[in-house]
Amino acid sequence: MPARVHLVLLLVQLIFSGFHVTAKSLLRQLHPLAVAGLRVGVAAPVLLLIASLAHRRLPGPRDQLRLALLGLFGVFANQLLFIVGLQHTTAINTGILMPSIPAFAVLVALVLRIERVSLARLSGVMLSMSGALVLLRPHRFSLQGGTVLGNLLVLANCLSYAIFLVLQRPVLRRLPPLTVIAWAFFWGGIGLVAVSWSQLARLQLDQLSPRLWWQLAYVVLAAAVLVYPLNTWAIGRSSPVVVAAYTTLQPPGTALLAALLLGERIGWIEVLGFVLIAGGLWVVSRAGTRTTLEPPDYLNRANPRSPCSDG
Repeated sequence: MPARVHLVLLLVQLIFSGFHVTAKSLLRQLHPLAVAGLRVGVAAPVLLLIASLAHRRLPGPRDQLRLALLGLFGVFANQLLFIVGLQHTTAINTGILMPSIPAFAVLVALVLRIERVSLARLSGVMLSMSGALVLLRPHRFSLQGGTVLGNLLVLANCLSYAIFLVLQRPVLRRLPPLTVIAWAFFWGGIGLVAVSWSQLARLQLDQLSPRLWWQLAYVVLAAAVLVYPLNTWAIGRSSPVVVAAYTTLQPPGTALLAALLLGERIGWIEVLGFVLIAGGLWVVSRAGTRTTLEPPDYLNRANPRSPCSDG
């Protein structure tokens, strides 16, 4: 796998880690549905504008059905299940459940026959997941206080995101990454904005502090407009399982940013977790995989393009 794909995936997880840190502060002042509605409601038209300027063509009806399916799993269900689930469980439980995404991605890829995962790659996925769990200390997981429903919703969110990652691979044979993610946000955003509308209508934007505006800008521009196209670009040049395995970097990334920005301490547990994750990702990226799909023409390695060119 080319080094630039690793660099892009590292950047993606760093931005997502920053999103978690930013969201902690943002959600203390705004309703979660309002944040989700703003994030998607602003990001979708921006992504559509960028995609239209880059490619100047609309996907056909057949492709639009696939893109709507991606929007259902990756935008609407993913964010809604996470927000509702978080309201019915604890932040600790949520963090411990999130590393299930790579396992779900392997399962979905095998069931849909999109990717045949080698034993070596599967071992790397399990190793990186174990590193994330070391960081998150799974013994703190709780079923008390009526958290069962929330736990199930968060797990459903992880499954939904894994399906979203895996289903992108066939669509990327026909469409460029920017087009794929822009229309997925459009279709998923319609439902999410509709569900969030009551909270969005109550927002008084003129009363938001400058700090809140900067946080919203990060959530929309960095953690949506920038990161999702980069993630989709990486899927087209690696595999959904590899991209899913990289999500295990979010716990150490969040811990690092919390240490830098919030003064939290990093101990030997965090170092051990990072080493396990790094080792797992090294195995995942080096292990061979056989996919049922041939790479599309615009991914021809003989004429590579940068991730920013959407190509």
